[in-house]
Amino acid sequence: MKLVAKRATPAAIAVLRQATALSPKRMKASDGLLPSAAHLTQSPNSDHNTGFAVDLTHDPIDSIDCADIYKRLKADKRVKYLIFKGRIWSLEKGDKKYTGSNQHNKHLHISIKENCGDDTSPWFAWLGKPKAINKVKASIPKPLPKKKEYK
Repeated sequence: MKLVAKRATPAAIAVLRQATALSPKRMKASDGLLPSAAHLTQSPNSDHNTGFAVDLTHDPIDSIDCADIYKRLKADKRVKYLIFKGRIWSLEKGDKKYTGSNQHNKHLHISIKENCGDDTSPWFAWLGKPKAINKVKASIPKPLPKKKEYK
């Protein structure tokens, strides 16, 4: 099992920040950087564990069409592999059926090559430049506070 990162790589964080800057009203329900405890157990070798992966919510209504992004990011030198709608792509193995338990129907999984973790250049250059920069706090999810006991 790989060590679990305390923070996602700048490249992974940039995916979410740039998507939000391009489409501030986009859905974010399936966005993700670092793993939950359940994800660690289910996928101990996931690139999320090392901070080199990001999940981007599929929201074609608000210009974040992961089907299109899946196709276009195949040309990005930073991409190790992509998973979306039951398909997995890598440069080495091409486009194949994905057999994992989560078919990634609501989000695109982007795994980033280890030598590209600091590369925050535009991920969605074909979508143009954002009209306004919107900051997204992309940090480790904090655990929910424990419920107070009432007497």
